[in-house]
Amino acid sequence: MGHHYLNQLFTPQSIAVFGASDSPDGVGTLVFKNLLNAKFKGTVYPINPKYAKVQEHVAFPNLVALNKPVDLAVITTPAASVPSILQQCGEHGVKGVVVLSSGFAETGARGARLQKDAVDIAQQYGMHIIGPNCLGIMRPSVGLNATFSRNQALPGNLALVSQSGGMCTAILDWASPRQIGFSTVMTLGDAADVDFGDVLDFLALDPKTDSILLYIEGVHDARGFMSGLRTASRMKPVVVLKAGRYEEGSRAASTHTGAIVGGSEAFTAALERAGAVQVDTISQLFSAAQILSSGLRTQQNRLLILTNGGGPGVMATDRAVETGLRMASLNPPTLAELNKVLPPTWSHGNPVDILGDATPERYAAALQCCMKDENVDGVLVMLTPQAMTDPAGVAKVVANLCKDPKSSKICKPVLACWMGDEQVAGGREILAAANVPHFRTPEAAVEAFSYLTHYRDNQKMLMQVPPSVQEQTREPDVQGARLILESVLAEGRRALSTTESRAILSAFRIPAVPTILTRSPAEALVAAESLGFPVVMKISSPDVLHKSDVNGVRLNIASAHAVRSIYQELIEATKRGMPDARIEGITVERMHQSNSARELMIGVVRDPVFGPIISFGMGGTAVEIHRDHAVALPPLNDYMIKKTVCRTRVARLLGEFRNMPKINFEALWKVLQRVSEMVCELPEIVEMDINPLVADADGVVAVDARFTINYPPVTARRYDHMAIHPYPNDLVKHLQLPDGTDIIIRPIRPEDAEMEQEFVRNLSKESRYMRFMQALRELTPDMLVRLTQIDYDREMAFLALTRQDGKEVEMGVTRYAINPDRNSCEFALVIADEFQNRGLGGVMMNILIDTARARGLRYIDGEVLAHNHGMLKLMQRLGFERQKSDIEDGIVIVRKRVGEMCG
Repeated sequence: MGHHYLNQLFTPQSIAVFGASDSPDGVGTLVFKNLLNAKFKGTVYPINPKYAKVQEHVAFPNLVALNKPVDLAVITTPAASVPSILQQCGEHGVKGVVVLSSGFAETGARGARLQKDAVDIAQQYGMHIIGPNCLGIMRPSVGLNATFSRNQALPGNLALVSQSGGMCTAILDWASPRQIGFSTVMTLGDAADVDFGDVLDFLALDPKTDSILLYIEGVHDARGFMSGLRTASRMKPVVVLKAGRYEEGSRAASTHTGAIVGGSEAFTAALERAGAVQVDTISQLFSAAQILSSGLRTQQNRLLILTNGGGPGVMATDRAVETGLRMASLNPPTLAELNKVLPPTWSHGNPVDILGDATPERYAAALQCCMKDENVDGVLVMLTPQAMTDPAGVAKVVANLCKDPKSSKICKPVLACWMGDEQVAGGREILAAANVPHFRTPEAAVEAFSYLTHYRDNQKMLMQVPPSVQEQTREPDVQGARLILESVLAEGRRALSTTESRAILSAFRIPAVPTILTRSPAEALVAAESLGFPVVMKISSPDVLHKSDVNGVRLNIASAHAVRSIYQELIEATKRGMPDARIEGITVERMHQSNSARELMIGVVRDPVFGPIISFGMGGTAVEIHRDHAVALPPLNDYMIKKTVCRTRVARLLGEFRNMPKINFEALWKVLQRVSEMVCELPEIVEMDINPLVADADGVVAVDARFTINYPPVTARRYDHMAIHPYPNDLVKHLQLPDGTDIIIRPIRPEDAEMEQEFVRNLSKESRYMRFMQALRELTPDMLVRLTQIDYDREMAFLALTRQDGKEVEMGVTRYAINPDRNSCEFALVIADEFQNRGLGGVMMNILIDTARARGLRYIDGEVLAHNHGMLKLMQRLGFERQKSDIEDGIVIVRKRVGEMCG
């Protein structure tokens, strides 16, 4: 793959500024001035028909009069003029445009039409637009400041991407006096073309960027955002500051889940699955970036606090508990060692208070003891400037111990908090010079350590690639469930009846209490006798969202006489509570009896941005009061399910508790897995409650369930309703080569990294060069991540595997990556030397071509070395056209048409 298309926008050789002027308050004036003051290393041209000169530079009325190549155009003129300027840029061969002008989609329907016209013109000429209605872009390393901000970012290794120009200028102003530099600064504005996903793709491979900071107000394209974010997070830390975390009021919802799960929770769940870290303030944004880009990592979340003051230690402990960290418990040998080196009156616990007269030597001895303890994952060293304190001396010993953590046998994060100002300034300088993360307050220091633990947890979540449906003894009846939903929608209904809801649960093998719908007291009695007493009777009405609202449930009914009288009671109670409700009848079900039951709830709500969200928590009629739940973005596997359950308060009641045995956790995991499969396969589901889900030692059973559904988008591909594409289990193939070798061809997974590295190492020197077009012995860590942790929505990689001596062996790998035009893809193929000339290459390429065609792509392209005769012959047999590369000698471009133009 070549450079990302944004590379040209951020490394232009020439820039044309439309609307550049000498007007004191003009946007174009400031943009042109910023480019000159930033010492842009290329050429800048003012384009304005009203001026002969702008800021002492010759101005041109248009690009035709300029008659010189332009890499980047910056447009500051009124919105109405933008389409014609874009037409001019397209005809001139400009490939990148930054539109600062406002007056587009943010203003309403008329502006939206203007914006669409602008995007259509850009697509016609293969241009890409940043904006409109944005602040602009900066690339300090090349002197590029194409903004109308009065800030000039310092060069550095942080990338800042913001939806808000105002927030961007505030962040830059905050960063400048703190000497924080940037590799790239970019504002998206209305994001008519280039959005978060595109920028994150570029920054993921940008060698000048070590960490990425995002300020987000809203996400337009969830799949593109998640794809780009997951790609970037695999390569470098991404820290996100999200505005609008709290919703004004509550939205209308037909289920308990819809009432308690908010958009901010969906966003947080999405960030967890993407491996990013979320913060709440600007200062936290940079603190997280600092600690994550330091290279420090932690295995768990057990923090030890070493301090010379009891009060600060308590403050740090409070914040640690609030952020979900665990305070490390020191082992007896460590306590014994500390007793030897500390005064008798030290705290004898965590925080380790080594007293106000602590010398640098005491700090060093205590820190060394604590770092060796296997129960400690990280240490926060705190100092307050007391009468006998030597802030600089203590800083030196801490710096020396942290000098080279990679070569040390004890590689654990050490953070510092030197509280105060004048007296500790010298100590802070020493810590900064040694690259020891240091903070001014206990809260900031503790939060920084929490970012390390969140990053570790979220990176592990990023590695999870569950399929839509797990392998199981009884496969779900997806087709049967879909027919039920189609029938309900065809009748014009959106809410499923009780019996229909139970049928959907049954189709996905979720245990539920048997239910019979009755329409008379006599039918109710027959149902009760058939099921066996005691029974439960409930009102059945499509208009009653929660049965308890109309007193529509009776429990533990033990006699035939009671069944008939209660039938009428339920009907009358519903008519009193909701006179206009349509009553279908009364459902009768066997009373589920258990002495150790816990009432839980599993729910689904469709977030307008990220699609289905699964919620788990405490069940019963008061779920909106308790609000004890945790959410997750499907698809889920066992690891994610257990992590979600453990985040709730009710999780502590599921184990052994007083005289109650622990519940059957395996049964609970299975139900949550089945729900994940349900929302993957049934895009019609808008909201769902299983409430209560009764759990005890014998298993779990759904006592009640409610579904709200709607038509999915007509043109949607499978899984388009989800923010994260599941592992494509349906693409796994069991085949046999002509020589009788049994093989499996399946999509690659992250855990294949070691096997992929071994595969490349075992290739001959010639085969490696043919594949990578460069001499290499093995894959770099970054290459290995990019090749094995893929996004199945926009790339695909297939491994061919066989078994030799009882071990799985990789025979070959083929892959494609979708190009920025989203209409074509570029492929690669390599077969292990011992398996070449056995027909495997053709089999793998045909599978790859079929997958690209099913994805809706039109062309599949590749670059082949001219002397790679075997590959060129294979391409000819497969129907690829070939031509010499215009860019590089010795390269042949091969292309095959695989489908028609979409849309």
